[in-house]
Amino acid sequence: MTSVVVTGGSGKAGRAVIRDLLAHGHTVMNVDIAPSPEPLCHFMKADLNDMGQAVEVLRQAAGTIDRRRMPIGTPEAVVHLAGIPAPGLAPDGTVFRNNMMTTYNIFSAATLMGLKRVVWASSETTYGLPFTRTAPVAAPVMEEHRLAPESSYALAKSLCEEMAREMHRWNPGTVFVGLRISNIFEPADYAQIPSFWADSSLRKWNLWSWVDARDVAQACRLALHADVAGADAFTIAAADTLMQRPSRDLMAESFPDVPVSPGLGKFDTLLSIAKARRVLGYAPEHTWRGRLPANEWNQVG
Repeated sequence: MTSVVVTGGSGKAGRAVIRDLLAHGHTVMNVDIAPSPEPLCHFMKADLNDMGQAVEVLRQAAGTIDRRRMPIGTPEAVVHLAGIPAPGLAPDGTVFRNNMMTTYNIFSAATLMGLKRVVWASSETTYGLPFTRTAPVAAPVMEEHRLAPESSYALAKSLCEEMAREMHRWNPGTVFVGLRISNIFEPADYAQIPSFWADSSLRKWNLWSWVDARDVAQACRLALHADVAGADAFTIAAADTLMQRPSRDLMAESFPDVPVSPGLGKFDTLLSIAKARRVLGYAPEHTWRGRLPANEWNQVG
């Protein structure tokens, strides 16, 4: 059992992460600016733009009792999901400032408090999404792909990855695991997937990738204990794309000059999860295939 603080636990990914951690015996505290619509564990309101509040929530966790009347105890790890979750949801400067400062404050508080691990939400956007100005170097895109942020959101995530490396250098006792998370879907979102099929350009911006919130939760849980050293980053996506058409055909149509791995499976993701599988033990369990009504499958073709 591990005592974990989850920042941004009231959001889509955060709620899934908390459910998963509780189901696997962890004690959890949610830190967010608003309570969750699904109150699963103890909640503490905090503005993580304030360094003092970031430190205080980790200190207070030690004396907090969870909903099962169990002491949360001194946290061993933090799963940092708080922040503006996508480009375009606020002015660029606001997105950049908020996501940089909240991450800096949590990273700093975690090292100050001697936490063993920080698992945090980086983003698929760091690879150059949307892939409109610059095509990917190869597919599937692997973690070694150049980082080419195209928005203030992606720039902040890229800089936070460098921040994690430097903070580990200063504080070798804290390991930082960044998850470059793809576009998150909940089961209720599956119904919109057929609307992408008629025009493949609608989703070429992230190579037709996605991930179920429950698989994000799995990745966060595994990242708490995986054999990772220093500061590292892993792509977290579903095993398949959102499209009915084969992945190789999609690449040939939209990115004909981009080399594609000969080992690519018919519907395999084009954001490689091979490293996450190998190092974290990540094995996405959820797909939309076979989950949609039959009439939805017949919309196209």
